[in-house]
Amino acid sequence: MPEIKGKLGIDEFYKVIFKDEPISIDQAVFDTVQESFDFLKEFSKNKVIYGVNTGFGPMAQYKIKDSERIQLQYNLIRSHASGTGQPIAPKYVKSAMLARLNTLSLGHSGVNKSVIEVMTSLINKDIIPLIYEHGGVGASGDLVQLAHLALVLIGEGEVFYKGERTGTKEVFEKEGITPIAVEIREGLALINGTSVMTGIGVVNTIYTRRLLEWMIACSSAINEIMEAYDDHLSFELNLTKKHQGQREIARSMRSHLRDSSLTRKREHHLYTNNDGVKVFEEKVQEYYSIRCVPQILGPVLDTLNDVERVMIEEVNSANDNPIIDLKKKHVYHGGNFHGDYVSLEMDKLKIVVTKMSMLAERQLNYLMNSKLNDILPPFVNLGELGLNFGMQGVQFTATSTTAENQMLSNPMYVHSIPNNNDNQDIVSMGTNAALITKRVIENAYEVMAIEMITIVQAIEYLKVQDKVSSKTKMMYDAVRKIVPPFKEDLVMYPFVNEVKNYIINHENK
Repeated sequence: MPEIKGKLGIDEFYKVIFKDEPISIDQAVFDTVQESFDFLKEFSKNKVIYGVNTGFGPMAQYKIKDSERIQLQYNLIRSHASGTGQPIAPKYVKSAMLARLNTLSLGHSGVNKSVIEVMTSLINKDIIPLIYEHGGVGASGDLVQLAHLALVLIGEGEVFYKGERTGTKEVFEKEGITPIAVEIREGLALINGTSVMTGIGVVNTIYTRRLLEWMIACSSAINEIMEAYDDHLSFELNLTKKHQGQREIARSMRSHLRDSSLTRKREHHLYTNNDGVKVFEEKVQEYYSIRCVPQILGPVLDTLNDVERVMIEEVNSANDNPIIDLKKKHVYHGGNFHGDYVSLEMDKLKIVVTKMSMLAERQLNYLMNSKLNDILPPFVNLGELGLNFGMQGVQFTATSTTAENQMLSNPMYVHSIPNNNDNQDIVSMGTNAALITKRVIENAYEVMAIEMITIVQAIEYLKVQDKVSSKTKMMYDAVRKIVPPFKEDLVMYPFVNEVKNYIINHENK
């Protein structure tokens, strides 16, 4: 059971979000949160503390009466729960909740312990607040999206519960949950921060790593189908490049292909007995989409590792304002809620995921085009040429979806629009960046699914099921359980969607 101690990693997120493991709270967290709350309550007497006894944003110049301070927090939550568009999928919202819980557990926000208790109950009981995609500019963090979370914590709004969208009040009564106590600045502390963009970002990194593993599997299988020379994957060649990502991709592909009987040694074919040959019938070197995979996927892996590191740093950071420092016994005003770190990393991630979808599309095209590969029928058509179409139809979908990814990979990081009476005069658009990256990742899985079905059809045509590597055979068997071998034309969309669902929900081990 993952325990909240103020420090979370990818493994804890994976267990809670993907495996539905419950969480527990270390007693030290409750002690720290209580100490922070007590300190702020005393420190804020006779002082001007933003969001405790002032208005918010450009309205901070207005002092709030002591008798209205609690109402101020409710007003903030209700007024900012103003999102529109599609609901964010529950898995991503749960990740955002975990991220928010963790940052509040650090004791820099001054919330009371009921916030920690109720958020823990929601996570453990899989009660997911309704949060909409549209609304966040990522400057004071995810104000609008987090306001929808806060709305649920005060017992209002809507949630997803046991697969149904329903009122929070009804679910709280059924589960015996009491809404949080609002005492000092719970409203502001809940909505000021980067937890939604970060929570989505963490899930994005998990899905991207899974996608990369499938991309390695597909790239390795194509090397087998084409009986490629293996020196472009060699330890020696890739050692001459200093990038760790490239070396790791090459190593992973060598591991994938270690028991294949299809890839070839160049020294067995081109380094001997070539006297008098003027034109080589076979290609001396493979196309770049086959030969340059370590150089293409290496930057993807290095970028993914960097993005993951920044996401976890953000998860374990105080991203609120103001910040309470118990050691110094002081309150500091600043901008830790700004989402630029997340926004930039999400833009990087969607760029490399788009490049993966481009690689998959080019490899797919290589398989489809008989003039390029010289060993497969057009469109890997196992039926009658002219009468049947093979994989011709789904190639359009792969090409179209890849083109959409190319458009979506333009950065959000530089799309700042001032708002909030120009108080937020430069913003991150981090939530938009994270959500667009989510869409790019989902698109890439669609392209990958089409490529994978085509690879399996190619193996079927060549009758090399007993010659491919054991890992490729596992991929072949998994797809074959979903898509039967076909010569006659089939309605393809159910198969593509099923393969997509399979690979997005399964590790390639």
